Amino acid sequence: MKQLTRRDFLKTSAVAGLAFGMPSLATAGSADSEVRIAMVGLGGIKIPGSVGGRGRQLIKSFREVPGVKIAALCDVDKAVLEDGVKLFKDRGETVTAYSDPRRVFDDKSIDAVVLAIPNHWHALGTIWACQAGKDVYVEKPFSYNIWEGRQMVAAASKYKRIVQVGTQRRSSAALPQAFDYLRSGQIGAIRFAHALIYRARTGIGKVSEPTPVPETMDYDIWCGPAPKTPVMRKQLHYEWHWVWPTGNGEMGNNGVHVTDICRWGLGMNQPPPRAMSIGGRFAFDDAGETPNTHVAIFDYQPVPIICEIRNVSKVPDAKGAEGMGKFRGASGGIVFVCEGGYFAGDYTGGTVFDNEGKKLKEFKDGRKTGEIEIAHATNFIAAVRSRKADTLAAGPSVGYGSAACCHMANVSHRLGKQSSPGEIRERVRSNGELLDAFERCRESLRENGVDLGATPATLGPWVTFDSKQACFTGEFGDQANQLSRRQDRAPFVVPKLA
Repeated sequence: MKQLTRRDFLKTSAVAGLAFGMPSLATAGSADSEVRIAMVGLGGIKIPGSVGGRGRQLIKSFREVPGVKIAALCDVDKAVLEDGVKLFKDRGETVTAYSDPRRVFDDKSIDAVVLAIPNHWHALGTIWACQAGKDVYVEKPFSYNIWEGRQMVAAASKYKRIVQVGTQRRSSAALPQAFDYLRSGQIGAIRFAHALIYRARTGIGKVSEPTPVPETMDYDIWCGPAPKTPVMRKQLHYEWHWVWPTGNGEMGNNGVHVTDICRWGLGMNQPPPRAMSIGGRFAFDDAGETPNTHVAIFDYQPVPIICEIRNVSKVPDAKGAEGMGKFRGASGGIVFVCEGGYFAGDYTGGTVFDNEGKKLKEFKDGRKTGEIEIAHATNFIAAVRSRKADTLAAGPSVGYGSAACCHMANVSHRLGKQSSPGEIRERVRSNGELLDAFERCRESLRENGVDLGATPATLGPWVTFDSKQACFTGEFGDQANQLSRRQDRAPFVVPKLA
């Protein structure tokens, strides 16, 4: 079967007159013109454990940006789509509804698209939108795998589109001030950066036979480039995060946020030269495949980043990080460990302490989380109008590098093997900070009913990445590269552009 490319699709479309890269009024650079956007992907309704539909959250944020018109909604589940349209109708507003993202890309009246779709669609949605002359705001993680991330970066450049990734912490006003302070050396050189996600979750259950796809769902489009296989979990929506064909686990879901701001603070613009991980899926006897406990090190020099994911808590209906411990008083965000103290915080602000725990300095953004997200959306729209990609807070290269960290951690995990605590300690004992992270993680698991002696963690190998060649090298290079690109399902094939 001949692979259908985006270009082929447009040639046979009723709107074949839409030229690739053709700017509309808004994208031509008018500072006061209306920017018409389409929200692609609204998210499941009332899904246990989810955030309630990422697309709906972004609708609220973009509605606050002056000069923005949400002109279209798209979701492959018509029940979800109708629910979204009703929200606009109830406000006395009209919005065009699409159930196929390709129809959105065909719509010449749309200037930009906001992609709040599953990870396995990020690359194809971004590239097809760029080819159709749309600017793109794509949710994190930027890409489903490393190879796709490179093609997305190339698409933004080739088609001269504005592409922003939804790592909104990059729009913090407090963090740049904190980073300047840390770099000044007032509390000594930075030794390590820690990225923390301690968030209680529950398992997604098991099924003995496939779960029926909702009658309102176009499952073929939903699968897109991924294999079209039966749904072997209780819930189709949101829980795709925890299976490898469509998701990247908590490392790619929330770990990317905090890893990204660590990279920002350290001024690291490329994927790390190597990474390794320790983790597993504990306590949840379910259909999930991805780790719910994960310690990864990204070996940037001279300052490595350690990311810690904890989802296991025996506290009933735990909210946040209850029952999972703290590191330097923090259960989320970032901790920069310096010679003479440390900084603990997140994008709304943070505090510098000396090594005795005395507060030295505080940084505050002054805005709430939602306001910073609105600022991130505003930054994107401003770049859409100015056509100045270098003004983006989180452009394609930023998205690519931070997603690559998460992919490298997951690749290491998938190439690893179960190992005893003693074997893990022996492997990492030369790195005191990593050993400490493992021991703290082990203690958290023990307190929540998981004994790594009886249920071993998976110890992944070091995987080495050559940023210039954009591929893995070394002992596990071939296996790692095989996990970094997949055979897409026609006609949903991500084109090779780089």
